[in-house]
Amino acid sequence: MGNFVLLDWIRICLIAILVYLAYYDLRTFRLPDVITLPLILLGLLFNSLSNQRFISFQDAIIGAILGYTCLWLLNLLYRIVKKQDGVGMGDAKLLAALGAWLGWFALPSILLMASLTGLIGGIIWLQWNKQNHRSAFPFGPFLAIAGIIELLWPQTLQTLLLSKPV
Repeated sequence: MGNFVLLDWIRICLIAILVYLAYYDLRTFRLPDVITLPLILLGLLFNSLSNQRFISFQDAIIGAILGYTCLWLLNLLYRIVKKQDGVGMGDAKLLAALGAWLGWFALPSILLMASLTGLIGGIIWLQWNKQNHRSAFPFGPFLAIAGIIELLWPQTLQTLLLSKPV
């Protein structure tokens, strides 16, 4: 019972941090290193030292590396084509943190959910703020929402997409 309660508190704290990061990114267009970098480290430590870890330490390391590298490469390609940044590195660090906590196998779901909600949310954001399609909008909130969904209901997207209709 005690370990179950501890995992619940860890999930609650992680959700609170993700909600705060989403709010902060909406207000400032920044994801502060003072939060994202310790979040990566805490995810790695939790999954390496805890008996109640979410994933193996190896999956956490791979998740952190792939999470960061994926958005870093996407930004590099965008910079080559458009001569400007397309994704902030705070977003890459947030995805690395989600990879450290939830593992590399959660990253495709997180990215797909964040991209779909970001597409819809981005259109609403740009309309609300009366900006054109070339204007920037924060992607961190969508990563945070997708991370929370994956934390609370793991592999929901795979279940929805791959389940056989009855």
